Amino acid sequence: MEKKSFRIPAISCQHCTSAIENELQEKAGILSVKGDVLSKTVVVEWEKPATSDKIVGALKEMNYPPSL
Repeated sequence: MEKKSFRIPAISCQHCTSAIENELQEKAGILSVKGDVLSKTVVVEWEKPATSDKIVGALKEMNYPPSL
């Protein structure tokens, strides 16, 4: 299992974090997703077949690209 915090500047409200959580949880290998509006972060835990690159790609597709 891997775990990473992604900083997402586009998060502005609870709806944003809920949308990200719901969308990512549907992806294969995603174990948990927890967003925080105040810190503009999303913490994701995953296992294969999910990867950090796939998560970043999914976030970009949702118009919530993480900062690098």
